[in-house]
Amino acid sequence: MKVLFVAGDPKPERWTVPIKQLLPEADIYVWDPDGPAINADYAIVWQPPAKLFERETRLKAVFNLGAGIDGLLKVPNLPADLTVVRLEDAGMSVQMAEHVLHQILEVSRQMELYRDQQRQRLWKIHRPISRKEWPIGIMGLGHIGKRVASTLASLDYTVNGWARSEHTVEGVRTFAGNGQLGEFLGATRVLVNTLPLTSETENILNYDLFSQLQPGAVLINVGRGEHLVEEDLLRALNEEKLQRASLDVFRKEPLPAGHPFWERTDITITPHISARTLRDATLEQITGKIRDHASGHPITGIVDIARGY
Repeated sequence: MKVLFVAGDPKPERWTVPIKQLLPEADIYVWDPDGPAINADYAIVWQPPAKLFERETRLKAVFNLGAGIDGLLKVPNLPADLTVVRLEDAGMSVQMAEHVLHQILEVSRQMELYRDQQRQRLWKIHRPISRKEWPIGIMGLGHIGKRVASTLASLDYTVNGWARSEHTVEGVRTFAGNGQLGEFLGATRVLVNTLPLTSETENILNYDLFSQLQPGAVLINVGRGEHLVEEDLLRALNEEKLQRASLDVFRKEPLPAGHPFWERTDITITPHISARTLRDATLEQITGKIRDHASGHPITGIVDIARGY
């Protein structure tokens, strides 16, 4: 069995050594853009070049090093019949739940106000939080969205969830499809985006959507930068359709130094750190699936290329 690692890491041995330890029966190779074909059976990738699929024509499956597979699906010559497998959780969903909860507490518990009071050496207690005033809407109910929703529901927040197809999450009221999107938005003050990026979800975070949220609304985007129409966000903030926004993902990363988001006190910026890929858990999952696939056993996480997730 030949496994090819294609991720552009300047120190690929950080990945290939543990891959070999977990999959000792396999020969492990690192992608060389100028090298010959190795006739790999499997590839472990992150945003691979188109040249990969020109050269390696015997691939049985490709395993993505992240839950978001939009970068892989954008490769123009990705074979339509190739099995594409996304990363399922591997420690990312709990990180995402922590990050989202932190951003919610920052605004709902007025933490910036208390930090400002500290700088003034002012001891003043404000009204305690009323969770019913902060209904939360989760857009996207995959592994990550469901974990975020269930975590917040366990803390007695009112949590609603929306996805393009029907889902069930304990303690969460769920909505599905465009026909129920308006009702979902009307029940939401804190909007959390965890959607996958597809042609249907690109630019979904726009002025029209923001205008349907409850007064004093907050946006938390941990999906993809391409979900957000940036000019519409600025307009919504200026017109007070939104109270503030917390952004972890951007159309261009790193965010350019001259970008207007940097100057806004009502936008919190983090550098795509809401859920990091945990190497050990990731490789245990991927190598286990490679072994199962090679043995003819069924595996989970197979992407529907036509749907984009």
